[in-house]
Amino acid sequence: MSIAPSTVLVIAGSDSSGGAGIARDITTLTEHGVNACCAITAVTAQTDDAVTGIDHLSPQIIRYQIATALKSHVVGAIKLGMLGTAATVDAVAQALSNTQAPLVLDPVLHSSSGTPLLDDDGIATMRERLFARTFLLTPNLAEAAALVHEPQATHEEIMLRQARKLLEQGPHAILIKGGHAEGAALDLLVTRDDVVRLSAPRVPARMRGTGCALASSIAAMLAKGASLRAACETAKDYVFQKLNDAARGLPPP
Repeated sequence: MSIAPSTVLVIAGSDSSGGAGIARDITTLTEHGVNACCAITAVTAQTDDAVTGIDHLSPQIIRYQIATALKSHVVGAIKLGMLGTAATVDAVAQALSNTQAPLVLDPVLHSSSGTPLLDDDGIATMRERLFARTFLLTPNLAEAAALVHEPQATHEEIMLRQARKLLEQGPHAILIKGGHAEGAALDLLVTRDDVVRLSAPRVPARMRGTGCALASSIAAMLAKGASLRAACETAKDYVFQKLNDAARGLPPP
């Protein structure tokens, strides 16, 4: 008897260019051999260089999407991406209040081109309503700095200190991503009991949606039963390979 693939619920915004957001999430989950069900929080019009429009969906339809997804599937993990507003964060928190699946939260604060994607009230509500429910928070350096109200980390010791400050806000674990720093691409997986260094050579390639891909890859592996460390290691390797493909000019699958 065959075993049905695991399912990940993705709650995020759409990206008209296909470079990030739900499109990147679904591609990643498919490549990991898991099913995706989705709740779209916002529709964005954007390219690699600019966001030209954002339409936030109503809290009610977001709640309906999540409720019907959870009714239709046994969800092994949940991945959160762009939320956009405090009302959306509140709707997501309400809709997930009775779920036990591990939640991977990619705190999307800005687009790759710099456009704000979560307002200040939304950040405060995310911290209040979702952080304690979060199994893994995956901020990049700029996001971690914003969430702890400090300048962006410039070396590993500051990354570790900021990750520990984020742990105090409620998440079970933090994966702070150093991909935008100098030198090797170093990420730190930080829990209350351990610190794991995940390092890879820097790849001279530009690819949008790496944060989406990393968080979705982790969620896929968690849904398949992997440990947190194994899930993060696999996701790191996955994104590294995608960057290598981009550097060699290989088209996406």
